[in-house]
Amino acid sequence: MRLKDIIAKIKLPFRKEKELFSSLYDIMGFYPENISYYKTALTHKSASQKGDKGKPLNNERLEFLGDAILDATVGHIVYEHFPGKREGFLTNTRSKMVSRETLGKLADEMGLTELIKSRTQSRSHNSYMAGNAFEALVGAIYLDQGYEAVMRFMNKRILAKMVNIDKVAYKEVNFKSKLLEWTQKNRVRMDYRMLEQKLDKQGSPVFGFVVVIEGVEGSKGDGYSKKEAQQNASKETLQRLRREPQFIDAIFHAKSERTKMEEEPTAIAPDLEAEKTDFIVPQSNSTSEWYAEFSESSEMPRSNQKTTNTQRTQNIPDSDDFDLSDITHNPIEQSREDIIAAAEAAAFAEE
Repeated sequence: MRLKDIIAKIKLPFRKEKELFSSLYDIMGFYPENISYYKTALTHKSASQKGDKGKPLNNERLEFLGDAILDATVGHIVYEHFPGKREGFLTNTRSKMVSRETLGKLADEMGLTELIKSRTQSRSHNSYMAGNAFEALVGAIYLDQGYEAVMRFMNKRILAKMVNIDKVAYKEVNFKSKLLEWTQKNRVRMDYRMLEQKLDKQGSPVFGFVVVIEGVEGSKGDGYSKKEAQQNASKETLQRLRREPQFIDAIFHAKSERTKMEEEPTAIAPDLEAEKTDFIVPQSNSTSEWYAEFSESSEMPRSNQKTTNTQRTQNIPDSDDFDLSDITHNPIEQSREDIIAAAEAAAFAEE
């Protein structure tokens, strides 16, 4: 073999490593010291290789380590960025920042996904692959250069250029509005019942609420304000609507019994004295009475009420979007815009 060919074979792996070094520098802002950590971090289990002791080498262990380091560093950053905020706020903000969805988007935006070694036909089949690689990269940085290097990476490369921590913190899904929208679509009555009001160890008031739909108790929620408690109760109730068919059955059975009673004629003669003042409209701001008026003025024929449990629950997406469009019973003839507008108005009404 000629000397020129030998030199070419020797240079080839170095050229590939140079490309990897350059790509990692663009992502992290510094060069690796031990490149083997990063190679492992970028190796999906489908492309595992055998190590010296015959054990598979992939990024699963680094993913475990990176997950723990991310919790610590992001928690540290959130703690310093929001002085005086309560533990619940800090925990929610950290959870949003280290969610699989957020990490996956970051990995795609910074070009990390393109460096992953995988033998799967399509990376879209594994929606967690990119987020897992991001966690593994953090684990590699920690082993290679320590905790402070991870902090610099998160502050200077992620928060300074890619993530607005304030927008993340205050982005909130209005669970109460989504639950109100669902109840309107299905003409079921809903109310929030306050269970307790107490003080925590620091003397701050804590409220407890439970969602009640057609007299059936949903989930409970606590919070440092009535709105926060109702939001938490709504979130848990939405989860039950997605995952517990028996809960849905109980609600619509209760509705059926109520409407049956309302339709039964009464033999009691009307009180003529009372009718003299029937022009006075009772004033009430309660959610249950608002829905009672709404239901009684627009109830659909009972012939449309027979909907099987399977029809109400099939094809429900298992995501955090709480799209309950398939869990329905007696859909009303209203546009989605009208429903959402009414639900938002009720959700943000003053207590």
